[in-house]
Amino acid sequence: MHNSSNTELILIRITGEDRPGLTASITEILAKYDTTILDIGQADIHNTLSLGILCKTEERRSGFVMKELLFKASELGVTIHFSPTSVEEYENWVNMQGKNRYILTLLGRKLSAKQISAVTHILAEQSMNIDAIKRLTGRMPLDEEKANIRACIEFSVRGTPKDRIGMQEQLMVLASKLEMDFSFQLDNMYRRMRRLICFDMDSTLIETEVIDELAIRAGVGEQVKEITERAMRGEIDFTESFRERVALLKGLDESVMKEIAESLPITEGVDRLMYVLKKYGYKIAILSGGFTYFGRYLQDKYGIDYVYANELEIVDGKLTGNYLGDVVDGKRKAELLRLIAQVEKVDIAQTIAVGDGANDLPMLGIAGLGIAFHAKPKVVANAKQSINTIGLDGVLYFLGFKDSYLDERGKL
Repeated sequence: MHNSSNTELILIRITGEDRPGLTASITEILAKYDTTILDIGQADIHNTLSLGILCKTEERRSGFVMKELLFKASELGVTIHFSPTSVEEYENWVNMQGKNRYILTLLGRKLSAKQISAVTHILAEQSMNIDAIKRLTGRMPLDEEKANIRACIEFSVRGTPKDRIGMQEQLMVLASKLEMDFSFQLDNMYRRMRRLICFDMDSTLIETEVIDELAIRAGVGEQVKEITERAMRGEIDFTESFRERVALLKGLDESVMKEIAESLPITEGVDRLMYVLKKYGYKIAILSGGFTYFGRYLQDKYGIDYVYANELEIVDGKLTGNYLGDVVDGKRKAELLRLIAQVEKVDIAQTIAVGDGANDLPMLGIAGLGIAFHAKPKVVANAKQSINTIGLDGVLYFLGFKDSYLDERGKL
């Protein structure tokens, strides 16, 4: 209980209704007796405060400290508890600091006790300890039918999973069974300092595959759609499928591209996501197996920094059925992500990639944070994080943004 210099370690816990100045008046008493604060933490749930302070004070003063704190607590109408702490317990706590910290983010249209219970059981089985729990989304309306509703909870977890891969698999099974998304990330400096985000375009930023839209106008819709789906599922080589599909577009008028660009169905959450990313200084890239024409249209709309996609050959205002340069396939997307990171002087661990198709897997694999978005089963199975339940602005929660950080434009 005591160490050699006659000091005492005391854990003080205060609970009750929160009010301004409460922490100030408690710490003022500690300061008066020259108390050292070794650890402090506070949480406020529904205006109910829970404040914990681990402090070191001289043994001869500890009685006075506790007496004054009791008087102050009674004056403020809060409850106070004191627990003596041994040096050994303190040393054990200090030694825990070296343990890995992870952030587990749960995301969905709504989160129930069932989902939280299932996830926390998995953490317990892996011998991982929850340090803190935070709600990132705004307060939930009681009317669950409201549009664009979403719920996100972030767990700060300490320890090393006994079986990281097994844990990931269990979480994936839960995610599909209980209609939620999750991300499990090492909580390090890079997680807090992401700087570059690369998006696939078709079926990610926009809710369509532009090549299918062009094919419908060219009267070859069904043929092209079938090839697209096989390529996205990873059944055929992307470059080969791309060549076949572009050839079928021969003779299509250039004006059709403008018409399609102006009515692109933008994915839910994109406006909010782009606004926030730009506001917080992220560099944004489109890396797409689609076409530069549409990538540039989105670039102008959102102020995107880089666009790499495929150039359709146009002669005399008509598509020739050929394309220019190398095809942006999965391998090329990963190379471009590395390249842009070098140009922007960003560590690869500070990058994010978001996509839905098999050709996105290489970039999702090398990015610091790879997120499969409403993706094909093969992609979800190979990605560490995925979002299937809400719009693309769900990415913000995986980056740790709270709704309350965002101003009105961010709350679109």
